Amino acid sequence: MKKYTIGYDIGSSSIKIALVESTTYKSIAVVSEPQNEMPISTKQQEWAEQDPEMWWDYLRKGTQRILKENALQANQIEAVGISYQMHGLVVLDQEKNSLRDAIIWCDSRAVEIGAMAAEDLGEDQFGSHLLNAPGNFTASKLKWVKENEPELYAKVAYFMLPGDYIAFKLTGEIATTIQGLSEAMLWDFKEKKVANWLLNYYGISTDLTPPLVTNFENQGVVSAKGAKQTGLPQGIPLRYRAGDQPNNALALNILKAGEVAATGGTSGVLFAVSERNTANEYYRVNHFAHVNYTPEKPVLGTLLCVNGSGIQYSWLRKLAHQTDYPSMNKSAEKIPIGSEGLVNLPFGNGAERMLYNQSPGAHFLNLNLNRHHQGHLFRAALEGIAFSFAYGMEIMQEDALTIKVIRAGNDNLFRSSLFATTVASLIGQPIEIYNTTGAIGAARAAAVREGGLEAYSEKTASVDQLVTVPPPKNKEAYLGAYEQWKIELKYQLNK
Repeated sequence: MKKYTIGYDIGSSSIKIALVESTTYKSIAVVSEPQNEMPISTKQQEWAEQDPEMWWDYLRKGTQRILKENALQANQIEAVGISYQMHGLVVLDQEKNSLRDAIIWCDSRAVEIGAMAAEDLGEDQFGSHLLNAPGNFTASKLKWVKENEPELYAKVAYFMLPGDYIAFKLTGEIATTIQGLSEAMLWDFKEKKVANWLLNYYGISTDLTPPLVTNFENQGVVSAKGAKQTGLPQGIPLRYRAGDQPNNALALNILKAGEVAATGGTSGVLFAVSERNTANEYYRVNHFAHVNYTPEKPVLGTLLCVNGSGIQYSWLRKLAHQTDYPSMNKSAEKIPIGSEGLVNLPFGNGAERMLYNQSPGAHFLNLNLNRHHQGHLFRAALEGIAFSFAYGMEIMQEDALTIKVIRAGNDNLFRSSLFATTVASLIGQPIEIYNTTGAIGAARAAAVREGGLEAYSEKTASVDQLVTVPPPKNKEAYLGAYEQWKIELKYQLNK
């Protein structure tokens, strides 16, 4: 009887669930719940909340569905892995009931709290210990609850990240990981322990921090209650949990120093791996413990996010009444490199951290109504997003990162050969395209035994790699268009 592992990807729009064969890592099925997007509550401007019980409800439904659709018995599932939306905050009372909706990753209410902490603590402290400015992350969000909801805060017995909550619902046990604490801004990389000094600064009891568990080891087992609600077998281990971007990197086989994962979804992400305990840049990029980080072997993932990425191409598709992206890509490919002078800045999805939290907005510049048509808009948009990736890569290199390998998922932007070739030309590296997802990565991680990441890397490379996009031999036109783009960006930022 074949055995499988199951992986969950807890997003803010849907819950994705994957099954893989536990010995071969072959993907069997992926489902998503709900069929439409999950709602996000925005009670005030720049707020974003979700009911964590909603995540659990859709996870239960999706688990039952994927088992039924693939005619699997519960006892064929061996282990569980979890990927989740990063930086969120879930708080529970003493009875382990949720006290309020989760404050999720795109909520900006704690920006000023993080900025004040950075000013008070100083760069020497947060830079050398957190490798990041405190920012609008989980610790700052918990401080916001303390300041603004004191009666509710008095009932808080546990705080956790979204993936920790799902793990609790499955196992009945409350825990977190070093990786989770690093994205909450509560892991001290220098002292290699919980950053209690930041909790003390915020006036938050250190007793609220969950105990730590380790990836690729048993983190608890599915309880009788968890089994009854999901259809999973009781007693199988939860062996892995990670934030979505580190997990996407694992899914792309990005585990060693010099390797970079690129994601071109609604936002664009570069995630570069290194082995170090220091950093040069604390504001425009973030440094997190990677999925295989240990205090003895500090494997870090440096994350750079471009908010205005695929969302702009999606906006153009709707505006142009296009039915699909391949049609847009074909129109764009007919236009010369540089879009005949049309320049796009894609930054229309909020403040850009890589631009020091400025919001220059999205722009199409130098539009010539006699020359430019729809295809020019499509090409300029793809080039603008690709140029943003290249700009981010320059920031990463300023942070003393070495880049040897770049891998990307086969998602909407990297399906465009124009986009992939433009990025490859500017960074001077080939891009390996992989056919995988975060849920598949989490399922495979659940099958990894301690010390088995080398075997994982070999198997996933043979199963998933689709194509390699090399940089073109003639790059001058790409470089010229990129330099013009940077001139326009600088002008907009300095207006």
